[in-house]
Parts: sequence; C-alpha cells; structure tokens
Amino acid sequence: MQTWRPPQKIHVKVLGLAWHGGRLLAAEVTRDDGTVKGVRPPGGSIEFGETREEALAREFREEFGCEIAIDGPWTTFENLYWHEGAQGHEFIFAANIYLLDESLYRRPEITLVEHDRSLWTARWFYPLALPAGVELYPAGLAAHLQT
Repeated sequence: MQTWRPPQKIHVKVLGLAWHGGRLLAAEVTRDDGTVKGVRPPGGSIEFGETREEALAREFREEFGCEIAIDGPWTTFENLYWHEGAQGHEFIFAANIYLLDESLYRRPEITLVEHDRSLWTARWFYPLALPAGVELYPAGLAAHLQT
C-alpha cells in the first residue's frame, strides 16, 4: 500500500493533457486505504536546467516509453492542496499533447512505474463526468477545460 506524502517544499511540474474521444488520460490518486480520491493527468517535476518541454517529453519517455508532440499553448496553475493530512504546493505547466505511440490510445488501462518504484494506474476518463467522490487534479483544471 502506498503512503505517499507531498514534500514540504514548492515543486514545479509539467502535465500532459492527452485526449482520446473526449476522454483525458489521467492517473488515479489514492488514499492510504487504496480508494481512489481523484485523477490527475500524467507528468512530473522539472529538473534543474530542463525546459518545461524537455521535462514533459522526458516524463512520457520514462513513464510510458513514448514520444509526444505538444499541441497548443501552456496553461499555468498554482496548486495548494492537502493529501492525507500533509500540505503540498506546486506550480504546474500543462499543455495538450499527442502520444506518438498510437497503441496507447487503444489501451483502457496503463500501469506506470515511478522512479521510487511506486505503481500508478492511468485510464481514459471523461474529466467533467467523474464518478461521485472522485476529483480532477490539480485544482482549477476542470474550470480551465470548460473554457
């Protein structure tokens, strides 16, 4: 069982918004008991000396084994949040992308292995029609998608 907690420092991250038939690729965010509390598009931290474009491409190579093409402008979010009693703080750059490995669009579920060996499950979700009790992260993304 995963017991991830947000680091107690500000992180700068990138997220890739991959779309298929109106559905968004997103990884499940779980509570300590394993129940799903939300979903979040894939991505990760920007490393020192990396551009946001380089970071997003690297994250998708590492997590999905595929290249991407960025499609459109970046949107920025400041995300102050709580997870299992611990506060997190991120600045996030998000952009629409295309997955250049088209077989990923046909997979209903993709298991991701993070660098710390934690496992995440990504699926295709209708982001504005999530099941009751499941939120779209980061905060503000749902409102952005409605514009």
